[in-house]
Amino acid sequence: MKVVPFTLLALLLVAIVPNGFLAVPSTVPAFLWSSHYDLVSDNGMKDSVNYQIISPKALAKSVLSEAGWSNFLCNGKEFQEPLDLALLFIGRELQSSDLSMNKHEHSTLLDLLKLSFTSSNTSMAFPYVSSSEDENLEKQLVSGFAESCGDDLGIGKVVFLGSCSMDDTIYEDSAAFHSVQEYLNKKMEGTRTGKTDLLVFCNGGSQPFNIAEVPQSEGEVLSGLVNSVDKSGAKYAVLYVSDPSRMVLYPSYRELQRFLEESTNTSLTANSTVCDGVCQIKSSLLEGILVGIVLLIILISGLCCMMGIDTPTRFEAPQEQ
Repeated sequence: MKVVPFTLLALLLVAIVPNGFLAVPSTVPAFLWSSHYDLVSDNGMKDSVNYQIISPKALAKSVLSEAGWSNFLCNGKEFQEPLDLALLFIGRELQSSDLSMNKHEHSTLLDLLKLSFTSSNTSMAFPYVSSSEDENLEKQLVSGFAESCGDDLGIGKVVFLGSCSMDDTIYEDSAAFHSVQEYLNKKMEGTRTGKTDLLVFCNGGSQPFNIAEVPQSEGEVLSGLVNSVDKSGAKYAVLYVSDPSRMVLYPSYRELQRFLEESTNTSLTANSTVCDGVCQIKSSLLEGILVGIVLLIILISGLCCMMGIDTPTRFEAPQEQ
């Protein structure tokens, strides 16, 4: 009989504790592709998918061993034509659950990833990469590459662009470039050293080409980067990894952007008939208040009517005929 109170207490705790404390850590997808080399590793296969839940460090190890990146990022590997560039794109929009949804708001990005995955010579997918907030994803992956290669690390340059956080004392080459286009121009103009550069671009709202334009979606940014690398004539491989935890760092960014848009377009906002998220929340609250007031009036009216009913205390006896 003592088991019942403990069971009820456990159920009560489950109901009270927020979902975030008991939920499984969220996972993010990763896609790798290249049309400039064929997969020659011992364990890898073309167009393969790894369905295991792996950490960022395990992802870096799998990219080197299974996807063949060790052939041009590590010394001592026999590779006929080393690549000029390994592009690591850190996104912030996709989660693993978005891959199975029929309707989503990131259709441009998903279409680009699917097309690149199916049309490239070498491609791999990692749908379940565990996200961690202890350290930035770009640092975890770069350090994972260095640990996997060990003393045989053969990367030419490591350049961080976009919203990546870095240590300038370690990656001094990153301070010399302010945009991807500037890096590509200097890369193709210089003499080839036979080593592959690692370009890490973190999508965080900044423009990759240092041009003041309308903010682009993540699919448009990634497509623009790939097209620029194609036009430069460089041989490259791309690794896309999503990191939605970046959006938590700036929770008021969208509210600030919405406020600025409304303040600069007051005339359009006044004539607009579209109800956005904030409008829907306010309308739902007003509807709830109105319904509550109506129900309260009905309850008070019913109580007043019941209190106004007077029943006789004595009934006359029926007359005998």
